[in-house]
Amino acid sequence: MKNLGCKPDSIRKFKKHPHVIHPNDIISKDRKGLAKFNFWLAVKITNGVGTMWCAYAFFLLDLLMLPPVLQANNIMIWVTYIAQTVLQLVLLPIIMVGQNVIQAQNEAKADTDHKTLTYLSILQDEQMQELKNQTKILLDLQEVLSKK
Repeated sequence: MKNLGCKPDSIRKFKKHPHVIHPNDIISKDRKGLAKFNFWLAVKITNGVGTMWCAYAFFLLDLLMLPPVLQANNIMIWVTYIAQTVLQLVLLPIIMVGQNVIQAQNEAKADTDHKTLTYLSILQDEQMQELKNQTKILLDLQEVLSKK
């Protein structure tokens, strides 16, 4: 039996196991034409809005709108200001940044799980081959002993 080692980097040396699919292979999809452009644009906008720099910019924009709200002295204007500018404009990018952090953690875990499953699948295949070889040797020995 080959020495497989336990280092995660050694897993990359193995050929793809037929029963183990990487999570990235599941979600990858070929897009063409307008769908490809729409996907590209959506990803660019999402990556742009989902940054803390965008949150800072929206917060500064939000501060520019604060003086008229203070002068209005109307509860409906305050509610509208908080609901439409503070919650939607400022918190949206911050929430997106948090989701990106969580998603990166989940992707790292999925990648680690995939490498572990690949390692275990290959190890199991090799163990099964060893057991088949041992069974064959035992049957051969039994046959030789029965001829004596």
